[in-house]
Amino acid sequence: MFRTIFLLLLANIFMTFAWYWHLKFKQEALWKVIVISWFIAFIEYCLQVPANRWGYGIFTASQLKILQEAITLVIFFAFAVFYLGEAMKWNHLVSFLFLFLAVYFMFRG
Repeated sequence: MFRTIFLLLLANIFMTFAWYWHLKFKQEALWKVIVISWFIAFIEYCLQVPANRWGYGIFTASQLKILQEAITLVIFFAFAVFYLGEAMKWNHLVSFLFLFLAVYFMFRG
């Protein structure tokens, strides 16, 4: 279980960077950031696929997906604040709360 969660955390760190790192570098050519993002995303796939394979059976597919989404939100929140310098507003936090409620209900018996 912990191996799956750890790999999902690492995978989401790489995927968040693959999708959003270039927003600070608007002057770079689009083709360059696409190529770099694909290389970063490759690492994400090398982590995400084993996480799902090893986690399936411990978790259902639906639980794996909602867990991955919750982890994505936590990683993205930190990324947006610390890397992009964005401020989190109350409505962002409320939105995250509702998504975490979805995780709660997914894992509820």
